[in-house]
Amino acid sequence: MAVHFFAPFTPTIDRPSGNISVDVPDYIPGNMIGAPQGATHFRLIAAGVEVDFEAGSYVVTTSVTPEVVIGPQTEAALTLTNAVTPASTKPLFAAFGIEFLQFVNGAYYPLKNGVYNALALVSVDGGV
Repeated sequence: MAVHFFAPFTPTIDRPSGNISVDVPDYIPGNMIGAPQGATHFRLIAAGVEVDFEAGSYVVTTSVTPEVVIGPQTEAALTLTNAVTPASTKPLFAAFGIEFLQFVNGAYYPLKNGVYNALALVSVDGGV
């Protein structure tokens, strides 16, 4: 993630509410994203995960931004929030990533080689 997205962000795990979020302040994509050749747009992706290792089960929720042009505009601050079980005693994880796209003939297409897309665990709360 750090290789492509240079804007600051803050992950938060709120165990009582079950909300796992990533806050991104205002940023300029053209200055703060290391986009691969051919990419014209991107989406930011966040996930909240609750894992029950003993039972071998999990809860995953995700949120994705709309497509954003890689350009000199200032993008407004945003929060991507994903809910898991409130007051869970299981380990909780926050993931954050970026997906690069190309806009061609009025449609968005993932780059042929997804090697530049990135997703990373950005916060972990081991449980109670």
